[in-house]
Amino acid sequence: MCVVGNVATQPVYRESPTGPTARFRLAVTARYLDREKNAWTDGHTNFFTVWTRRSLATNVAASVAVGDPLVVQGRLKVRTEQREGQGWLSAELDAVAIGHDLSRGTSAFRRSSRPEAQGGTSPQPEPNWETEPPGRPEEPDQSGAAALPESEPAGVT
Repeated sequence: MCVVGNVATQPVYRESPTGPTARFRLAVTARYLDREKNAWTDGHTNFFTVWTRRSLATNVAASVAVGDPLVVQGRLKVRTEQREGQGWLSAELDAVAIGHDLSRGTSAFRRSSRPEAQGGTSPQPEPNWETEPPGRPEEPDQSGAAALPESEPAGVT
């Protein structure tokens, strides 16, 4: 499920034996066009408890504050329980991905550092995505054909 809303409570971050967790409440308000007033109107507000784990929890604790507009992707869990003789219903999202809603503002992304891989292996170097400069006329290009001089555009003889 994917929801778009505003952070309603400060994220609560906890370290546990199974890893870090963080939770916060997200307010999701449907808006609709009231044709009689010819204006956008707020509908009902739903509140979700958003649960995060591991690195997502750590990054939420460092990046999310009350009032932030967010897009949250996760699995919905609806729970019913009895409290003092009354039935209660709660909706929770087990978040997989969270991001700021960029239709309502800007954000500056920074990659979080990851711990070194176990076993002493070094990380793979970043591949070189640059294109190779054109070769000299006497040097063959990667296809084995001779490169054209720079003064002659390809396809023109």
